[in-house]
Amino acid sequence: MNAHPREAGAEDVRDPERFRSEIMERCQPVILRGVASEWPLLAGADAAEVIARLGEYDGGKSAEVFVGKPEIGARYFYDESLAGFNFERAEMPLSEALLRIVETAAVPGRASLYMGSLPAESYFPGIEQMTRLRFLPETVRPRFWIGHASSVACHYDVMDNVACVAAGRRRFTLFPPDAIGDLYVGPIDHNMAGQPVALAVGSGDKDERYPRFDRARGRGLVAELGPCDALYVPKLWWHQVEALDDLNVLVNFWWDGFSSGPDQPYTAMLLAMIAIAERPPAERAAWRAWFDHYVFRPNGHPLDFLPPEQHGVLGALAKGNYSRIRTTIMRLLRGG
Repeated sequence: MNAHPREAGAEDVRDPERFRSEIMERCQPVILRGVASEWPLLAGADAAEVIARLGEYDGGKSAEVFVGKPEIGARYFYDESLAGFNFERAEMPLSEALLRIVETAAVPGRASLYMGSLPAESYFPGIEQMTRLRFLPETVRPRFWIGHASSVACHYDVMDNVACVAAGRRRFTLFPPDAIGDLYVGPIDHNMAGQPVALAVGSGDKDERYPRFDRARGRGLVAELGPCDALYVPKLWWHQVEALDDLNVLVNFWWDGFSSGPDQPYTAMLLAMIAIAERPPAERAAWRAWFDHYVFRPNGHPLDFLPPEQHGVLGALAKGNYSRIRTTIMRLLRGG
């Protein structure tokens, strides 16, 4: 698995519009070298100093910490039965968690500690001024991931993601969305941190439990990142994330770059599951044709043979049709 995402430099992502058109619209991961090099948070700091600077913005909250015994090799995952997990969860004040992570980093045989997805506005209020990226919308706020060396199970996000390395090194292993059938995805509602995970990724070569994974293995992309580097991960791309050093800090930004309103595609998928998934195969095929025609549009707009003024609610969402369709949906869900 030697393929890598394409790379872009800081000069290639000067503003949100260029980033959207040249990076995001292709829906492919891109390594963004050095885009965080101007962050005051990182200026002249090693990993311990970065964490100390974070501590200066401590919002006084408690945080959930994943605690892994040495025998799991810092790979946070299910237990052997897949009914439970191979790590413990502990609640502690953020200041204590940061101190324990730093003080035990070089201790042989220690437990691994990991905190994930800490919203800046709650845990480090004011720190966002030190972690801005000029090519992201100003409303997008950072989240922090802090800990020892670790491996986070391969998962996807329903938001676009820019993940910046603030300390240590990270390795991302990525698979495209259409590999989902070969990754042996676990339960939607029983997982480590909210998203289902690809059980086959990281399972070892030729694991007999996951024979289809051989078809996906060669499609993986590997991104190696150092401090100040970032990775753009489009929504629905599978990614396993490894923190490679004794101390590691990642700062990520989640947002939906192509949203027309508050409703999310994942919500539509869940509704489609209860409305369609257990109907007979022939009927599911019929609905697939309807979804292709009206939603996925492989042949273009369904009314492109008519002038735009005759498209009705199938016209541009920005011209009032979003609210018209949403009103219809809400009425139908109420049984009206």
